[in-house]
Amino acid sequence: MPVILGVLAIIVVVFLVTALKSFGINREYQRAVLFRLGRLGEMKGPGWYWLIPFVDRVVRVDTRIITYQLETQETITRDGVAVRVNAVLWFRAESPIQVVNSVENWMSATVQAAETALRDAIGQSDLDHMLKDRASINERLQQLLREASLKWGVEIDSVEIKDVDIPEQMQRAIAKEAEAIREKRARIIRAEGEQEAATKLSQAADTISTVPAALELRRLQTLSEIGVEHNTTIVAMLPVELVHAARKIAGLPPAESETETTGAG
Repeated sequence: MPVILGVLAIIVVVFLVTALKSFGINREYQRAVLFRLGRLGEMKGPGWYWLIPFVDRVVRVDTRIITYQLETQETITRDGVAVRVNAVLWFRAESPIQVVNSVENWMSATVQAAETALRDAIGQSDLDHMLKDRASINERLQQLLREASLKWGVEIDSVEIKDVDIPEQMQRAIAKEAEAIREKRARIIRAEGEQEAATKLSQAADTISTVPAALELRRLQTLSEIGVEHNTTIVAMLPVELVHAARKIAGLPPAESETETTGAG
């Protein structure tokens, strides 16, 4: 009797182990690549699925987007400036079957390819271009990385340069260059303003010379500007012709300037 019970216990344990190995469960974001006797089978999606015990083996692949911060890369730009650059990479398994069968460790391989592509992209760019147009470098970096990752079944969603660290001496040189550019713009704007002001003054002088009354109105405007608050002195400007007419009416001899002008005529 004890022998029979022992045999039954062994049978029950074997049955339970076989039952546990006869099905599997995947989460919604997981895919299972099936191998039957070592040969590639079909891919199992989310949910539960049946397996042949001791015959089928599965390798699960996570299809969610993976975010990875690349290590800081020290490289030299095309114009010979040493920089330290780091970037962020977003990638996912596009084809689980290809991911499992093409590369041993697809995550590590993708990261290594991204670091290599980052150094290549920086080496093909000038420092000014890298600082001013970082979006185009990100596009080039993503293109270089896709060429290596598509054959592994990995999709690169995005890769972006995060920080660019340049030497302190180069930072001072860039600051001086920016200051010189701003000074140049300020001088050009000032010169353009003076040129426009001179043009307007010339036009105003031409208008006043054709209309004598305009000059008198301008004089009156000047008086209103001089006669401000708390000012007890008013400077009045009168036309020379008005002074000469007043001297003639009063019977006074003409002024010396008027006599000299008449004699010269």
